[in-house]
Parts: sequence; structure tokens; C-alpha cells
Amino acid sequence: MALSDGEVAAFFKDGFVLKKALFSKDEVDALNTVVNNDPTIQKAIYGRSDASGATTELALWTELGNDMFSAVARSARIVDSLEQVLGGEIAFFHSKLTLKRPKIGGAWDWHQDYGYWYRNGYFFPHMASVFLALDPSKKINGCLKVLKGSHNLGRIEHGINKDQVGADMVRVEHAMKYFDLVEVEMDPGDTLFFHCNLLHASSKNDSDQTRNVLLSCYNRADNPPFMESSGNGHTVFETLPDSEVMAYSDRPLDHNKNFHDGGQQKK
Repeated sequence: MALSDGEVAAFFKDGFVLKKALFSKDEVDALNTVVNNDPTIQKAIYGRSDASGATTELALWTELGNDMFSAVARSARIVDSLEQVLGGEIAFFHSKLTLKRPKIGGAWDWHQDYGYWYRNGYFFPHMASVFLALDPSKKINGCLKVLKGSHNLGRIEHGINKDQVGADMVRVEHAMKYFDLVEVEMDPGDTLFFHCNLLHASSKNDSDQTRNVLLSCYNRADNPPFMESSGNGHTVFETLPDSEVMAYSDRPLDHNKNFHDGGQQKK
């Protein structure tokens, strides 16, 4: 289930690659059960306002445990794929849920993840994110938008726009003249791997349905942060065989799980 040679080449060329149905319906249903019912998640959710003032909600954590979220994060289909494109053993940085409520869920402004991660002391951009759709992620409810190949620009300047860390829009608008804009529509279980310097954004949710996503972010193991910063994470872990992921579906979240609400952004 890892990336093929052609998919690895696409990642290097385009900055992203989409794997259809990487996670099964049963696995996605189990994740959604936690999202919708676990009080630990509900207490951890906080909001981020976009440039228009609309709010997207998220919950973020930097620790792995014995729950379904952590099983997905450690699954071989993710780990083996990332080690191919990052060029070595990986470490877990953080995971997050991003939740766009029907009709009111806000946008994520244009940014690169490394545009603010480097401020946490991650010296090299040997980092990537894995975007797992828990709901249909379509144009109408604010699917991810990317500028294909824009990771080749390297890191560009970022600043604060409302509650979000956004890229310098003068450079983004110039980049739009050179790189194709791709709206990455996804079905539940589809998974997008993308480079930390890929310019990306998402629009507000204009639909009657939620647009929920589980994102897991990683760093190459030889690139630990050299600075202390709130929300830093760098956990080397054992890979979980894909066949064992569902064994964690009935395990509750650790109610002492260390969630973070500052300094991080997402999609």
C-alpha cells in the first residue's frame, strides 16, 4: 500500500500525491465515531478565524497513544510512503482534526506548513503532512487547494492574518501565474501526502455537510527541533502493521491526552 515509483516521482515533481481509498470504510467510520462522540475531543476543540472572520475548528496533539488516531498515524501505509519521499526514518510531529461546520466553517488562507514550522526550530524542510478525508471533501465544502509544484519555491515569508499564519500574498499571486491551481476533491478514506513547502489553502464550507479531516504531520528523524517551542513534537515510534489498525477502533482516547491550542495552524 506504499507509494509506487511513479507516485514518488509525482511527489517530488508536484509536491503532493493522492492515494485513493487508502483507508477503508470501517476505518473511517471508527475515526468518525471518536470525532463525533468522544468528550475529550469536544473539550479540546478551538477556533481559528480566517481573513473574513469565519471560524474553522481544530484539535491538535503531539503525543501518540493507544487510540485509533495514533494507530492510523503509525500505520505502515503512511510510514512506508513517507520514508520513501522524505529519504529516511521519520518521527511523529503532531496530528490534528480540522472541522468545518456546515454553512459556517471558515477558510484556511494560503500558506506553507514550513512557513511557520521553521519558527519552531525545525532546521531543514524534511517534513510532510498526510491529509485523510473523513467526509467527502469537495469544492462546495472547502476541499484543499494546492499550487502544483510550488514546493520548489522554498520557504516564503509568512505573517499573521486574523488568527492564521498566512503566506505573503504578493508572492502567492505571482506564484499563481506559474503554477497550476488544483482543487483536490476527495472521498472518505482518500489520503493526500504533501510537502511542507507546498502552497495550499481551502475555502469556506458552503454545504449542508461537515468537512472533517484528520491530518498527521511528520519530520525526518534526523531533523529534531533545536529550539524549545510550544507544540513541538518529535517522537520516533514503531510502525504498526496495516492489518492491526482496526484493533484500536474500540479503545477510548486517553483523557489526559496533551492537546495544544497555540502556535499551530491547519488546512
